Amino acid sequence: MASIPIIHSSSEFREEFFDRGGENAARCYQCATCSSVCELAPANAPFPRRQILWAQWGLEDRLVSDAGPWLCHQCNDCSVRCPREVNPGDVMASIRAMVVEKMATPAFLGKLVGNVKTTWPLLVLGPLVYWLILLGATGINIPGVDPELGALDGRFHYEQFVPHTLIYLTYFSATFFMLFTMWSSGQKFWKMLGASQARTGSFVGALIGAFFDIATHKKFATCERGVPKRRWGHFLVMWGFLGAAITSGFAVVYLYAAYPPFSWFMPENAPHYPVPLTHWVKWLGNVSAVALVIGGLLLWLNRRNTGEKLVGITTPFDRFFLWVILTVIGTGVLTEVLRFVAVPPILACAVYLIHLAIVLTLFLTLPYSKFAHILYRTLAMAHERLTTERE
Repeated sequence: MASIPIIHSSSEFREEFFDRGGENAARCYQCATCSSVCELAPANAPFPRRQILWAQWGLEDRLVSDAGPWLCHQCNDCSVRCPREVNPGDVMASIRAMVVEKMATPAFLGKLVGNVKTTWPLLVLGPLVYWLILLGATGINIPGVDPELGALDGRFHYEQFVPHTLIYLTYFSATFFMLFTMWSSGQKFWKMLGASQARTGSFVGALIGAFFDIATHKKFATCERGVPKRRWGHFLVMWGFLGAAITSGFAVVYLYAAYPPFSWFMPENAPHYPVPLTHWVKWLGNVSAVALVIGGLLLWLNRRNTGEKLVGITTPFDRFFLWVILTVIGTGVLTEVLRFVAVPPILACAVYLIHLAIVLTLFLTLPYSKFAHILYRTLAMAHERLTTERE
């Protein structure tokens, strides 16, 4: 006799999901228009119809272990055509936000960021208070204008205000924390995906294919209507952050070029920090900054079209992510510019302090904010490649 499957329904999850922006799921009468028009849904696991059904029933375990929400790029072709105005694209976005929270390590931080509508002051002001206390304990020194610096070197160096050792102590710790939590959550998510569907093939090969799709934002082009500002906004912000990270890495190398282990492989004529404004690392940093500014503006302009179904609703979760990005970009650009213009160094240092604080907010919330999409979407796309038959 065949066994009867057991369905674990959670009314608490359903109510919480509805409170977080998924309330329109209750309108759905399962006509499957959304799954029929979606160009991204694989034939063996179409979405978003069944995810909406699972949300209606409160099937948390099904939603958390499903790749479908992460294969959705919210182009909202489905929302435009939905006869019940369920806005399936928004429902899928709410599912992703809930999954990020449920996968979080440690769980309380996922809850903290998930409830950002009320917790944002702690997430934003906490790092700022940390820096104020740290600088107060180690001594605050506002740098003066250095007349010996050339026109392309700036008027002063921020190291006199915040020593590099404090930056390394803070951000290396934050980076290790971020990598550990993402590794832990990623392992858990990958295991749950495998429990719902059998996989065959090379994980490395699937991962490379997923990386290529993400690097080019190829899937956005598959959507019939889509939103160009969303595609290119995401594209520019992603590559802008990557370029900024590479720039920061080379800055550290050049700063300690004369000391082991960097001195072991650096040529004798290698540049030392600070590198001139004409150096390629500075060019990379400035080009990355431009990409971040343009990409951030595109995302912001897109989110301003609140009445457009192709845009979708903007939740507090979305808003927090966007404003953290814009603040990091804005303060980062100002931090660089204020070294070269005739303003009091104390003003530049205040902007720099805000920049350090909001970057720390970004690092600490990255595994629990929309930045975590880079982890879950990559794994889901790799999983899809290993479960979909290919000719």
